[in-house]
Amino acid sequence: MSFKIEIRAIAFAYQEGEPVFEGFSWRASPGEAWAIIGPSGCGKSTLLYLLAGLQFPQSGEILVDGEPLRRPRPRTGVILQDHGLLPWATVYDNASLGLRIRNFYGPDGKHAPEDEPTPARPTEVEYWLKRLGIYEVKDHYPSQISGGQRQRAAIARTLVMHPDLLLMDEPFSSLDALTRDSLQNLVLQLRRETGISTVLVTHSIEEAALLGNRILVLGNSPIREAVIVENPGAGAPEYRGTEEFMTVCNRLRDLLEGASNA
Repeated sequence: MSFKIEIRAIAFAYQEGEPVFEGFSWRASPGEAWAIIGPSGCGKSTLLYLLAGLQFPQSGEILVDGEPLRRPRPRTGVILQDHGLLPWATVYDNASLGLRIRNFYGPDGKHAPEDEPTPARPTEVEYWLKRLGIYEVKDHYPSQISGGQRQRAAIARTLVMHPDLLLMDEPFSSLDALTRDSLQNLVLQLRRETGISTVLVTHSIEEAALLGNRILVLGNSPIREAVIVENPGAGAPEYRGTEEFMTVCNRLRDLLEGASNA
């Protein structure tokens, strides 16, 4: 069976730091929804950056779609906690940024087209701005809109690229409860519509149980083992209020407390 993501016995440490991963392996199949949770500083975001091709292991190998990951993939979308919007660009220009870069470098991300790059497709950008409810603020700058609107603009910038893998690093942690719930539901809806593979890093037990059909629990570094909690009910309407949801949350809480006491 070919896997969407395959990590083979990687080792990674920051310069002059203690190892974060040591002989760590993990697999994720196409179309799966994963959540990654663990104690603060354990390596959750580091793992996401490795999957994005923004960091590289000192040994071992990471494959995405059967290909060794040597650089960022054009079809991997990344959504960060701090939005990553250009402060001097409007919402529309931020949302179309990825398309403009792809037009310049080509769809493989490294070969520029022979002809002059074409501008970003307005209908594609406008579709997602409308779908995400921020079309009315398309001419505003990030400083002029709310945190929830900024995060929606970051999501729009990613979705216009039609990614097949969506990586999210605590994208909703700084938002108020109602906005967070709205965007969580949006991610669930997009997954149902597109079947996109997703990997979400979160420090919230409830968010991991809500959005991850499979949950990777990381312990204290160096991390050598992939501890996985199966959560097949995630994504179903009203799942949050079920006994199964509470059971998964309690299981995650026990694992995290065990890691903290280790």
